[in-house]
Amino acid sequence: MNPIKLMKMKGLVDNFMGNHPKFPMFLKAVSQNCITEGAIIEFNVLSADGKNYTSNLKLSASDIELIREMQEAVQSAK
Repeated sequence: MNPIKLMKMKGLVDNFMGNHPKFPMFLKAVSQNCITEGAIIEFNVLSADGKNYTSNLKLSASDIELIREMQEAVQSAK
């Protein structure tokens, strides 16, 4: 991956986390307690004009493997 893009992305992520300081704690709690096969993750987005979008997914073993790989990539990039 392009190192310049990685640095830009890190800055954007740091800015996001600064704007939403409780979100990292939420992600940590979820990743430690809830990432198991069969767990259901639900997404709910309320748009600025009041429209509601909802979807969910049930975690499979391959989903968990992807999540763990992404966590390791994030940790090694720090």
